[in-house]
Amino acid sequence: MVTTSRLEEELAALAGSVPDPELPVLTLAELGVVRGVRMLAPGRAEVDLTPTYTGCPAIEAMSADIERVLHDHGIPEVTVRTVLAPAWSTDDITAEGRRKLSEFGIAPPRPHSAQGPVPVTLSVRCPHCGSTDTELLSRFSSTACKALRRCTSCREPFDHFKEL
Repeated sequence: MVTTSRLEEELAALAGSVPDPELPVLTLAELGVVRGVRMLAPGRAEVDLTPTYTGCPAIEAMSADIERVLHDHGIPEVTVRTVLAPAWSTDDITAEGRRKLSEFGIAPPRPHSAQGPVPVTLSVRCPHCGSTDTELLSRFSSTACKALRRCTSCREPFDHFKEL
């Protein structure tokens, strides 16, 4: 059994509080990419970080920001490990993260976990007016993890965080 110390919990909360560099409305905890923090020795911490997809260019900025926050908290040696398994999924985004995406004007990904009912529709809800009458404009938007869509009701374009 692995036990987590109070310091590790505190450092995990600090690492999780770092804003995502591409979506600063979300923290890394809300995005679900901080997988764990371990104290290896006094003053030496290791953080497991899973990118939203292999090759995500933001992983370097996330790692540097986590190192900075933990250094500022008095941890002189911080190692951020990129962990690819288990793979990140959009189901890892917290309910608060989904709410923030929508409020920011980005349609959150639809949940696709095995729990609960399977959605009957493939429509994406417009974060501006709530209509599900939307169309795909481009499979890629400002980042590779988002698609560009337009609502045919209010005619507003918006990003949709793609399901993975």
